[in-house]
Amino acid sequence: MNQYCVGIDVGGTSVKCGIFTYNGVLLDKWEVMTRKAENGKYILPDVAEELKKHLDEKTISYEDIAGIGIGVPGPVEPDGHVRVAVNLGWKDIYPARIMRELMGGRIPCAVGNDANVAALGEMWQGGGRGFQNMMMVTLGTGVGGGLILNGKIVAGAHGAGAEIGHIHVREVEGERCACGGMGCLEQVASATGIVKEAERFLRMFKEPSSLRIYGKALTAKIVCDAAKEGDQLAYLSLDLSMRSLGIVLAQVSMVADPEIFVIGGGVSKAGSFLLDLIRKHYEEYTPILEKKAELVLATLGNDAGIYGCARLMLEKD
Repeated sequence: MNQYCVGIDVGGTSVKCGIFTYNGVLLDKWEVMTRKAENGKYILPDVAEELKKHLDEKTISYEDIAGIGIGVPGPVEPDGHVRVAVNLGWKDIYPARIMRELMGGRIPCAVGNDANVAALGEMWQGGGRGFQNMMMVTLGTGVGGGLILNGKIVAGAHGAGAEIGHIHVREVEGERCACGGMGCLEQVASATGIVKEAERFLRMFKEPSSLRIYGKALTAKIVCDAAKEGDQLAYLSLDLSMRSLGIVLAQVSMVADPEIFVIGGGVSKAGSFLLDLIRKHYEEYTPILEKKAELVLATLGNDAGIYGCARLMLEKD
């Protein structure tokens, strides 16, 4: 009888791995360096080799594993095809098929977008536990999104579902987003966007601000902390960034009607202060909704991906 499942969260710097029981208890976790040489061809073999070692150490047989779930940074098509994962060097690859072969063809494998599986992890054992309809938003270097409806990932026809970071929110924008577009949410509400917005305010207004002493060393954390402490310019710039996010979440509610938004990523460490800013604008732009979605903080941190990958396999079991 299958008793365990494995989660593998592939990142540009490291691959996070975990072995779980069926009911979501994390038994073991470790990381493997992401070797991106030769278009990332060593990444999955390295992971498989380490996984075999950890299974041997715990005397877990292949027959006891329900499956291996893999999260990757890029769109995943319904058949498991990853057309491109820029941060890994991958092009036209089927990660689940490769991993299954590396494990001797004896363990089922599945693959999903990293933001989507992180959302699944938070629904299973994190901030969204107890809800079946939720969206996770990650505010880090970029803005990621993962949508769960009726307990299932909504990936879309081409694997690009819930890519809210690239929803257009600003008409006047002088720079291009990494996606090639202009005026994306990611350019305004990510950690990078928060800093750029604060720098724009510093240029536009002459009022005194504690942010002026940092120059190129300014970070999103500094902006958030200054806003919390009452720095008016920091507060106004951060509020404008979160207004864009609040509007996008309102648009998501009009389409998908989730019960809850789970906010994660490094910027979310600003805590309830940040949630209050987002909530203020979200509520302003959802007057039609009598019962609005809750906004809460993610709780699994960097482990959300491996939890979600493991849950992905339980979904398919």
